Amino acid sequence: MERQHFRMIAQTLFGLEEVLRAELVRLGARDIERHNRAVSFSGDQGFLYKTNLCLRTAIRILVPIGSFDARNTEDLYLGIKRIKWDQFLSNADTFVIKCTLNTYWTDHSQFMAQKCKDAIVDRFREKTGRRPSVHLHDPMLRIHVHIINERVTVSLDSSGGSLHERGYRQETNAAPLNEVLAAGMVQLSGWDGKVPLVDPMCGSGTLLVEAALFAANIPPGIYRPAFGFQRWLDFDEELYDTIRTAMIARISEARPIIIGGDSNRVTVAKARATVAAAQLEDSITIRHSAFADLEPPDGQGMLIMNPPYGERMDEQGIGGESSPEAIQELYTMIGDTLKKRWTGWTAWVLTSNLEAAKHIRLTPKPKIQLFNGALDCRMLRYDLYAGSRRLTPLPPRED
Repeated sequence: MERQHFRMIAQTLFGLEEVLRAELVRLGARDIERHNRAVSFSGDQGFLYKTNLCLRTAIRILVPIGSFDARNTEDLYLGIKRIKWDQFLSNADTFVIKCTLNTYWTDHSQFMAQKCKDAIVDRFREKTGRRPSVHLHDPMLRIHVHIINERVTVSLDSSGGSLHERGYRQETNAAPLNEVLAAGMVQLSGWDGKVPLVDPMCGSGTLLVEAALFAANIPPGIYRPAFGFQRWLDFDEELYDTIRTAMIARISEARPIIIGGDSNRVTVAKARATVAAAQLEDSITIRHSAFADLEPPDGQGMLIMNPPYGERMDEQGIGGESSPEAIQELYTMIGDTLKKRWTGWTAWVLTSNLEAAKHIRLTPKPKIQLFNGALDCRMLRYDLYAGSRRLTPLPPRED
């Protein structure tokens, strides 16, 4: 990429588009447009590096390099072949292609990816006599081809793999919370990074780490060993080092009370390992405790939890069976505990089991739709009042 401004696309999870847009505004992006599970914007090469380092709710940052119309496989092949690929890789490099599509003329994404590969290697072979190779797991260049109706957009993946793979997470449970989803939940909750935050069913500790990173303005990308753009032909190492140093300098000394609890000793050990890997032992406390016994910090604060939805509870760090009765008992316990022990707090519960959530016996406002993997979930807010007296809930975080 040249130094002038160019378009980029930050992909995200469903329901986090507005959070991502707000992040881009704070970073200084230009010409921001919100889309379904994505936000497009403009910036220069340095801003490309900054977004990969700093965005908490982006899955990857794509850089479009060409677009054209295609009505059949031959149109696709010729359009891909016309792109000046020698600007982005040499015949000695490796690449991989991911194709996503929503079009009337094909539903075979793997075959379309194969045709795109053929077009690239044929162009190199005809011009140089040699061709680059495909490497599925560790390529020099990741190429994304999106076919929507008759429009084809070709982009480069600057992230080099999903940005949810921060690099700090150690052992996980069977159903770990995605880091991007956890970061989005923290921001959607309106937590201001100052009052106490508690995850009483913390699992492997992902939400706690993302909260601590958010509070102290720690770039989530500093744990990653590398980004895709670092292999690009135009990678500017000096510029990247300058930006990385500047982002690290903006880390604050904020250390709000952040507590995680879990009733399973093995899960607690995993959470502590995650916190240690993120070097946040001074910011996060993990307690071996059932939610019903967990002691609240003084004053008001924020609870965010991701209880089991109905799968095997022992796989999520909760002992017991996953029968409907057991799940109902779990959610009844959550509601009873919130009412008895967490008066004055704001609680958020992520679940796909809305029938079980009725047993919390509190009225949630609002209900935010999110997806935890393939599961259609709701993030439910409960403002916990002292008796009949309404306490002022925590305000949304101001950007």
